[in-house]
Amino acid sequence: MATAVKEAKESLKESLLGSEEPDTQPSNQTRAAFEQHARQDEESGERYMGEHEFVDAIAPPGEDYHKISRETYSILFVVADRHSKGRVTLSDWNTFNNLLTKPDAEYEMAYRLFADPATGLVDFESFKDVYSRNRSPDAIPFDWNSEWASLYIGRKKKRHSMTYHQFSQMLRGLQGERIRQAFQHLDKDGDGYIQPDDFSRIIRECAAHKLSDHLLSNLASLCNISAGSRISYANVRAFQNVLREMDLVELIIRNACSKSDDGKVTRADFLNEAARVTRFSLFTPMEADILFHFASLDQPSGRLGLSDFARVLDSSWVASHPSYEGRLGAAGDAHAAALSGGKSILHDILTSAHHFALGSIAGAFGAFMVYPIDLVKTRMQNQRSARVGQLLYKNSIDCFSKVLKNEGIKGLYSGVLPQLVGVAPEKAIKLTVNDLVRGKFSDPKTGAIRLPHEILAGGSAGACQVIFTNPLEIVKIRLQVQGEVAKQQGVERRSAMWIVRNLGLMGLYKGASACLLRDVPFSAIYFPSYNHLKKDLFGESPTKKLGILQLLTAGAIAGMPAAYLTTPCDVIKTRLQVEARKGDTTYTSLRHCAKTVWQEEGFRAFFKGGPARILRSSPQFGFTLAGYELLQGLLPMPGEGEVTGARGKLEPGTGMGGATAPLPYLRSRNALKIILDLDLGFGRPRLPEGRSFKPVFGTGEGAKA
Repeated sequence: MATAVKEAKESLKESLLGSEEPDTQPSNQTRAAFEQHARQDEESGERYMGEHEFVDAIAPPGEDYHKISRETYSILFVVADRHSKGRVTLSDWNTFNNLLTKPDAEYEMAYRLFADPATGLVDFESFKDVYSRNRSPDAIPFDWNSEWASLYIGRKKKRHSMTYHQFSQMLRGLQGERIRQAFQHLDKDGDGYIQPDDFSRIIRECAAHKLSDHLLSNLASLCNISAGSRISYANVRAFQNVLREMDLVELIIRNACSKSDDGKVTRADFLNEAARVTRFSLFTPMEADILFHFASLDQPSGRLGLSDFARVLDSSWVASHPSYEGRLGAAGDAHAAALSGGKSILHDILTSAHHFALGSIAGAFGAFMVYPIDLVKTRMQNQRSARVGQLLYKNSIDCFSKVLKNEGIKGLYSGVLPQLVGVAPEKAIKLTVNDLVRGKFSDPKTGAIRLPHEILAGGSAGACQVIFTNPLEIVKIRLQVQGEVAKQQGVERRSAMWIVRNLGLMGLYKGASACLLRDVPFSAIYFPSYNHLKKDLFGESPTKKLGILQLLTAGAIAGMPAAYLTTPCDVIKTRLQVEARKGDTTYTSLRHCAKTVWQEEGFRAFFKGGPARILRSSPQFGFTLAGYELLQGLLPMPGEGEVTGARGKLEPGTGMGGATAPLPYLRSRNALKIILDLDLGFGRPRLPEGRSFKPVFGTGEGAKA
């Protein structure tokens, strides 16, 4: 029997505190991470990491230690330093990384800080000594002789050591007991109420490491959810329940938002969804009130979206700078990229090529569908009205019917081939530049962007596309108008290649200034309008993806003002680029063209072809976007998740989703949060004055400080 007990203790000690058996060989990844941060002992030549290097190795790159301080990260150095020598060797680092692979690594790391290596158990007196030396000096006192503590460690004269499972369960409920005792301590009158400032102090001491700055700065406002100016214990307990169930709350909100037409929910929607999702742990009305109170401080409308709840649920949410979670996610992405190496670069190239190809096909489809309208628009704009006999067409409908009668269906598609060839790079560069500039000015956390920056992004896209648009336009226009000339004067039809050779490089960019004058304001109007229509009219949100018809409608509506308001610029461009016929005025410059049209034909001439331009531009973008979405559904990029499309993509998420960092980073961070539940003062161990260094967490003999 005694032998069995001894073997059980040895097994427990080995599983929790590690064994002294020869270490397994570290993997290449583990060794590379160690070598990146290690330094060399000048005397022995041994490679090792000190505390500073160790923290650099386990903390995400770029970490500013906003929620978890650098001193707190050093706690894990004590776990990794198995022999308490003040350094972590390759063998120690390998053992620590193996520990991080365990499914319960968070609690096991916390347990190793306090467990006696001789027994594998946590002795209460040693634990209390460590706790007392690390707690904040001005913290609200905690009574370890309370009824709650006695349930885990026994009463004062019957104390017992805790096993791993007992210790872990005690840590699980510790935060709630700290809040209860703190409330009793500050409730001087014993009437079950405390002041808002006292509530703020309790939460800041017990849970600041788990809450966002937005929530922490507004804690005192909890008194506003009920009558009176004080906060009851029921309020505090309800707040603590919401805090404890943050993950479940987020799941319910995401489900409810995904079922909402506008991606927003009310308090009733939340409670109804909670009833569907949960079995027994239904949320009380007060808990729902508290959640919606803090989420709606900046949006008191009653209908809230994920971005509103992120202020409450996401501890990394910071109004003034990128989030902690965002940086952790970036670190995870960088880590994953380091592991995949060239594969990631190749995948990015293939993804870009895939999207470019689909965009090209979709752009050609959109251009082909509206090309007859574009031809009518061009002929209407080129029609001179200064002299009698110049009017060939009364209006756009008359133009369409005459082209169809005199030139047939083929005439409606004169010049379509160069349009299809040129539309691919034109659309690609326009969409790419707009996304690039928007990304530079968008808030890295919320994806929000100011209207002037949206206009700048659209204008930049329009300016960059002219390098492809101008040669395409001048060839297309000359092909479109030569049909009417051939019928009247018997002029030989020219091919697209003949026109290119005849114009030369300089000739292909004739009217480029007018093209800029048209494309820059068009894109500056179109892209902001399109994005605001998606968000404000159709309710696009991180949980609501728009359908093809909604995207098509948004694109068509946005194209209307953009097309019509830039018609004067398009008229000038057309007049400059078309080949002047005998007896027609030849324009020498943009200014000369505008002045001559004004003098000879009046103001109305600047809006010739305006309706046709609307009828062309609006559906063209709609067809392009609808085709792009359809192609992405039919031909997805292998290995990609759900695709939303370049123009129909959702704004960046709130940061509440699953973290993307490698699991070791997440487990290290979560272990520190568990330890901080004891007291926020935990970090670098504090020693009584006059004592030399001795491992505070009971892990053996150490060296002098």
